[in-house]
Amino acid sequence: MKILIATDKPFAKVAVDGIRKEIEAAGYELALLEKYTEKAQLLDAVKDVNAIIIRSDIIDAEVLDAAKELKIVVRAGAGYDNVDLEAATAHGVCVMNTPGQNSNAVAELALGMMVYAVRNFYNGTSGTELMGKKLGIHAYGNVGRNVARVAKGFGMEVYAYDAFCPKDVIEKDGVKALDSAEELYKTCQVVSLHIPATAETKNSINYALLKDMPKGAMLVNTARKEVINEAELIKLMEERADFKYLTDIMPAANAEFAEKFAGRYFSTPKKMGAQTAEANINAGIAAAKQIVGFLKDGCEKFRVNK
Repeated sequence: MKILIATDKPFAKVAVDGIRKEIEAAGYELALLEKYTEKAQLLDAVKDVNAIIIRSDIIDAEVLDAAKELKIVVRAGAGYDNVDLEAATAHGVCVMNTPGQNSNAVAELALGMMVYAVRNFYNGTSGTELMGKKLGIHAYGNVGRNVARVAKGFGMEVYAYDAFCPKDVIEKDGVKALDSAEELYKTCQVVSLHIPATAETKNSINYALLKDMPKGAMLVNTARKEVINEAELIKLMEERADFKYLTDIMPAANAEFAEKFAGRYFSTPKKMGAQTAEANINAGIAAAKQIVGFLKDGCEKFRVNK
């Protein structure tokens, strides 16, 4: 069996070494495609592989057509909207993610952004503190839970809303569970966004939802850019000089945000949430173990397609 690591943003070397150890111990061959610049390179690399480990790399119908021997794709990370699930199912390919492996890294970045914002982007002027502020967590999954854990260490008052997570599960963590997204945004000065990009959530973070946030509001996005209605967020920030937006996913309108909202807007140059040595190692090795479990024992614990 041949397993391919296909990453235009490569894993850290220590992560690749850990993946190799898992794959070769199972008696399989490991191939690497790193920092590729053209889709043709990926199409060529997948021709004879049985499994693929990816990060944010796109696996669509064209890639699946080229990968005649492919049995499984594992996205090293939580989000998997870069994989065409319907096409994978049509090709008989199992798709998995590695939930929880990057969660602490993303949570720490979210809190780091909050500190950066309340300290006025470290511009030398007097800022405020996170202690005592109300933090709303929109979606209480693995990342949201870690954000809550870290935020409580800062002395923040933590609230959460998740349409799919029972309120008692949220409240067991010492977090106040709210009944709607609207209530979360009206209540909390700071909102940390963790919803996936789906047909229901795309453009759902809009003017109507954000306009009632308290004075000195801050939105932190370490999820997906597609969930933000950029035009309506720009309109809101034009109307509210107190509103700050920090994102780990550069908006399509990045230049406009940067020009209009200097001192209130920040975007990482590329997605940085999982860019730690620890997250690289955790997600990469988890992906390798899941592939071995699937190929040897048929284990589909983290399968995300039908």
